[in-house]
Amino acid sequence: MFRLSHIRSTVRTVATVTLASIVTGSVLAAGTASSSATSHKAGAGKAKPTIVLVHGAFADASSWSGVIQRLQRDGYPVIATANPLRGLSSDAAYLRSVLDTVKGPVVLAGHSYGGSVITQAAAGDPDVKALIYIAAFIPNVGESAGELAAKFPGSTLGETLDSASYPLPGGGTGTELTIQQDRFHQQFAADVPASTAAIMAATQRPVSTLALEEKATKAAWQDIPSYALIAGKDYNIPPKAQQWMAERAHAHTVTIDSASHAVAVSHPAAVTDLILRAARGTR
Repeated sequence: MFRLSHIRSTVRTVATVTLASIVTGSVLAAGTASSSATSHKAGAGKAKPTIVLVHGAFADASSWSGVIQRLQRDGYPVIATANPLRGLSSDAAYLRSVLDTVKGPVVLAGHSYGGSVITQAAAGDPDVKALIYIAAFIPNVGESAGELAAKFPGSTLGETLDSASYPLPGGGTGTELTIQQDRFHQQFAADVPASTAAIMAATQRPVSTLALEEKATKAAWQDIPSYALIAGKDYNIPPKAQQWMAERAHAHTVTIDSASHAVAVSHPAAVTDLILRAARGTR
């Protein structure tokens, strides 16, 4: 912008009103440029949706670590929630409360039982632009994770489980399940290094039987574009069940034939690629 003293020294014959017009015009032009730059920056900030990741049973949010690193490297904001694993309706309500804190569009990914949770939680949320199911349940209304896992043969999960009682908030007891640590590697994460699988086994979070038995009352995939990754060597959710659910949901599907149930740990690049595909489709 021209300084007033400079204008006076070089344009002495210009009328005061003309001088005022020049200065005012310069200020307005600078303000418009600044406003345009600010608007551009704001638009750039909104260009990428927030990726919300939901883990499943016998896992925790750290199972997404390799995926998170890649998403953040690409400039995406990421939230990996702590799924309570206590019951489908309460877990979905908790996730919905997390989604309510996120400004702007969301791409929502769930692994395993986390697929049931995102299906329930995202229903009716206009900010959720895509659902990604990673070796996950994709229930319809009236279906539970347990019955979907048993729909096709191939799951060996039941024989590896231990059960224990835990106190319910309103009184009484519930039952929760964990995978026996000495069987965790083969059952849950056969394509993960043994040392990593041992840590996963020790840090696994138990799931309530209620979470696996409670039926879905909403199915967000009926209204939101969906994507699915099928794990071909999954011993928790049979691959045929995963494929059947993905086809029913008209999900864009990829398959990793060699992947265990812990595909986000063993194949984080492939999982990230599918999430990015979904995210880019929201723009």
